[in-house]
Amino acid sequence: MKEDISTILLDIEGTTSSISFVFDVLFPYAKRHMRGFLEANLESEPVCKTLDQMARDQGYAHRQQWLADLSTDEERIDRVVKQACQWMDEDAKLTGLKELQGLIWKTGYDSGELKSHVYPDVPEAMKRWVGKGKTICIYSSGSIGAQKTFFKDTEYGDLTHWITDYFDTTSGPKKEQKSYENILRKIGTDASKVLFLSDITDELKAARQAGVQVLLVVRPGNRTQEESEQFAAVEEFGGL
Repeated sequence: MKEDISTILLDIEGTTSSISFVFDVLFPYAKRHMRGFLEANLESEPVCKTLDQMARDQGYAHRQQWLADLSTDEERIDRVVKQACQWMDEDAKLTGLKELQGLIWKTGYDSGELKSHVYPDVPEAMKRWVGKGKTICIYSSGSIGAQKTFFKDTEYGDLTHWITDYFDTTSGPKKEQKSYENILRKIGTDASKVLFLSDITDELKAARQAGVQVLLVVRPGNRTQEESEQFAAVEEFGGL
């Protein structure tokens, strides 16, 4: 890592945590508990805001418009669950879906059912980077709330005290240059002093177009990436 790097921007899935944890643990948990969670919390403010966002993701003005033709809570929940599960099967990176998943996962973390997987080099690297005066930020498709929950209860304890800021799809899609420009404006750091680590080359391309320094992360189980030869790569954070 170059000495002039002041901010490290981290992806989660395939970078700090295994892809299998997300797809084999978190996604199934959200699906199993979605209906019960909605039945218990349908009128709560966080769920109402999330359903408004899910409606906007489909082109409706708000949840009432999306669900206007339904007369009972059971019917409304059926529609929400069906749509959310369809998006999950498609691995859609939609803000409303990610907010709903985050709310459900929080109940799992709060109950002790869930504990986040992170690679063992991650907490060591975070401590080392912060000790050298560098700032750590997270950029993931998962909601900011879900990101905070994820890093608060890991196999290695609470890692949130190493993290300064979090960014999600409200800053834009991860494969678009403008998203990284939005993040740069928010953190107020010159692009050349930011290093983005991700396992997805399309994300690295977008970040590089914004002037950000990038590294491809190659973890066990990660998908093979096209044009990976265009990027310097690391298998773990020990040498950074």
